[in-house]
Amino acid sequence: MTTYIKISTLRIILVLTLTMFISCDEEDLLNERPLSSLNDEAVLSSKDGFDAYLIGLTYNAREEQSQGDNLYFITNFPGTDVGEDAGAEYFTYRNWVSYLTPVTPEVEDNWNWAYTKMIAQANTIITYASKPELDDIWQNEAEKNAVIAEAMFYRAYTYNFLANLYGGVPIVESIESSPKFDYVRSTREEVYEFAKNDLVFASQWLPETVGTDNEGRIVKAAANHLLTEVYLGLNQYQNAIDSATDVIDSGLYELMTERFGVSAGDPGDVYSDLFATGNFNRNSGNKESIYVWQFESYTEGGGGSSEGNRTVRNMGPFLNKFKDPDGVTNIPTDETNRGVGRVRGTNYALYDIWKGEPNDIRNSEYNFRREFLYNNPASAYFGQPVLPITVAEDSLRILYPYPRKIEGTPWEGRNNNGRTEEDVYVYRLAETYLLRSEAYFLNSESQKAADDLNSIRGRAGATLISASDVSLDYILDERARELMYEERRRKTLIRMGVLVERVREYGLVEEWRSTVQDYHGLWPIPQSAIDANFGAELAQNPGY
Repeated sequence: MTTYIKISTLRIILVLTLTMFISCDEEDLLNERPLSSLNDEAVLSSKDGFDAYLIGLTYNAREEQSQGDNLYFITNFPGTDVGEDAGAEYFTYRNWVSYLTPVTPEVEDNWNWAYTKMIAQANTIITYASKPELDDIWQNEAEKNAVIAEAMFYRAYTYNFLANLYGGVPIVESIESSPKFDYVRSTREEVYEFAKNDLVFASQWLPETVGTDNEGRIVKAAANHLLTEVYLGLNQYQNAIDSATDVIDSGLYELMTERFGVSAGDPGDVYSDLFATGNFNRNSGNKESIYVWQFESYTEGGGGSSEGNRTVRNMGPFLNKFKDPDGVTNIPTDETNRGVGRVRGTNYALYDIWKGEPNDIRNSEYNFRREFLYNNPASAYFGQPVLPITVAEDSLRILYPYPRKIEGTPWEGRNNNGRTEEDVYVYRLAETYLLRSEAYFLNSESQKAADDLNSIRGRAGATLISASDVSLDYILDERARELMYEERRRKTLIRMGVLVERVREYGLVEEWRSTVQDYHGLWPIPQSAIDANFGAELAQNPGY
């Protein structure tokens, strides 16, 4: 059982109590002290206190996925080239002009998550760990710097997140002792530079590996992977190549090319093994895994505020609304769980990118569910295949193909709650190759770009390509094939400056394609942040 994201109030209280009683004399015992006060000054006075705060930061980072639908799912998939709204009551990016505004819920929710849950806590850890008066709690400088490095990784991760969605944002690098109402926006390049500097430090001081009881904590390769993306944002292509190469050539990571883990003897292939329960972390033999959000049923804090991985709920079709010809509905199963059809793949993602590649295992029956059966024993059609359907609502929401990587062991054994206990990749080595391929291409090294793409395509059994085949569009196609519903697709498209053109080309229906405007290439700054910042102008992005 992993423990690094399971926040325990008891543990923090014990840490605080031990800290308060160390070196007490009799006179001290006569002085009343509020031992239940869990303030920064009290907790961040020992190594255990810093570890508790880092565990909390790890938990907060996972909340990007588990805090609610408006943060993770709507942010990354609807209104892109790979995903759109499915159900009739979901109408986010069907009309971009009317929906995407400074008061849109996810615009504010993501901003608040970044500044109040991530940056504030990271800054607190960095500030307190850097205090000279606390130097005696550390065995050496390296131990202190490792704590600062982990917090700096999360701060850089968050600023990269903000820059990719909103462009330039205010840079806050310290904790405030009083309310502040006069923040101003830095440029997008300045935000990337700030993140870069944090990551350079983090890469130097983070551990190369962690023990099996600390899976999910940040390692050096995670910093270098993110540094590669940040360098791409800064158009520093050789630096991006170098940081990706540091990961790829480290000797610690490799693309998995043979069956592995608990699923190795089951029907499937090496790609399906990557997403099998229990196979996400390095302790399973998975050498492709770099940074993984952890989920664990029946464990305090193991599921975050939404109690589990919600991917299948949002991305899976609403199968238990599907009826046989007699009106008998399908039922949730341990495999399919209970999706609500919130996000459906576009035709580009579900069909177009797979044309002409019959041997690509990422589109095999083990990795893409395209065939469905009537599964209710009460149905006269039980066990029979569902024939192609023609009803629009069915094909948009109730029954559509999807990558099986969203499936998994039901949360706490309940297959009707739309949640699983599957871990979630944040970074794996396949994406490091894809980032380096992008950097090589932009650095006019197309053959090396093709070589990196072929490393991934070769593993998948797809046709190998030549240097002349490589383009940014092709790299995006390959990212969709390899990372569908894994990568934060919206942030990738915004970072690359192609969101609007990709939506216009691949959006699912005409209204979605026609209403997207050039200014939608960035999100607006939340109106609530602008209104609260009355001491200075927090400029809005053009067009909003």
